[in-house]
Amino acid sequence: MKILLVHQNFPGQFLHLAPALVARGHEVVALTDEGNERPSPITTFRYRAPEPRPDPAVARFATTYAEMTNRAHRAARAALVLRDKHGFYPDLIFGHGGWGETLFLQEVWPDARLTVYSELYYATRGLDVGFDPEFVSGEPEKAFSVIARQGHQALMMAQADAALSPTEFQADTFPPCFRDKITIVHDGIDTERLVPNPGAEVALPSGAVLRAGDEVLTFVNRNLEPYRGYHSFMRALPEVLRARPQAQVVIVGGDDVSYGARPGGGRSWKDIFLNEVHDRLDLSRVHFTGRVPYSVFVALMQATRVHCYLTVPFVLSWSMLEAMSAGALVVGSRTAPVEELITDGVNGRLVDFFDTGEIAEVLIDALARPMMYRHLREAARAHIVENYDLHSICLPRLIDFVEGNL
Repeated sequence: MKILLVHQNFPGQFLHLAPALVARGHEVVALTDEGNERPSPITTFRYRAPEPRPDPAVARFATTYAEMTNRAHRAARAALVLRDKHGFYPDLIFGHGGWGETLFLQEVWPDARLTVYSELYYATRGLDVGFDPEFVSGEPEKAFSVIARQGHQALMMAQADAALSPTEFQADTFPPCFRDKITIVHDGIDTERLVPNPGAEVALPSGAVLRAGDEVLTFVNRNLEPYRGYHSFMRALPEVLRARPQAQVVIVGGDDVSYGARPGGGRSWKDIFLNEVHDRLDLSRVHFTGRVPYSVFVALMQATRVHCYLTVPFVLSWSMLEAMSAGALVVGSRTAPVEELITDGVNGRLVDFFDTGEIAEVLIDALARPMMYRHLREAARAHIVENYDLHSICLPRLIDFVEGNL
């Protein structure tokens, strides 16, 4: 069968699915943004990048909808070329719905079934918006903006024949009228690569070499920002370092913003919260690495004694599951996406996202008594292997989802 995969940053969530479908004899074509330079063995076409984001002062609450429909227009124009010049008529379109790319594709191929990757549905309460009182503006316009941003998501789900979400939490963010369309299958964790390694070691930019068994605390995000609890972690860190004078802390992540608002004034969230506590830190033991190659991340998760993962109620990071698979002890926030995977005292520890005293206390105890937490590390890996393994569980289910919709 002929399958079109659509993702502005392809392969994205289709990294393993796309080649697996090709191996099963399907003709698979990808459509992505022209600025996407990520390599892929899949035949890939590119649409022209959309126009600059509309001026919020002019578009007001329609800014996001205009941005998404502009991208949808560019994707649809490329789809017309695929149809008219290359004679490509897919039986199935499977696209990530987050950027609007799928909105006009059924007008190009009305006979194709449309499935969408449904990552999260925005909400005015109960999720990320308003969760952290430190960053709540109190203006009703914020809620208006969130509702307006639901526009392309609702249209995407109304059009879709079927949808897929990676976790129960994420699927449940969608309204009941759409929820029945959603199948839950995680993208999958390569538990054969993310495996405990007692010989793991990591050379840091400072020249220090950290090894499995050392007293290492890690914190990893794509970017260091409040959505992922960077501020709570940094505020807990002085007490952790005071209590554990041999501990080394590795903080991985960029200076930009992936989610939420920028701090303004040309500053970064990283510097704002580092500056807040820097005079109480032994900075010779705090290592900011920026973003690192995946192989370095894997080695860190194998070497770390404790891995701290905090998040507001939002999309769950792959990195938390990867840390669990590598046998790391995860101290996570007591928020819904984390609680779906971690049971406190069973396969990890849970702490209040805002309670820096509790965060410090649990981190200190876990660093001090690694053998007391060994069973949690083993249970964490077992949970990932049994429920989220890429090759034995998730990829077969993803293939079933696609082929079941052909």
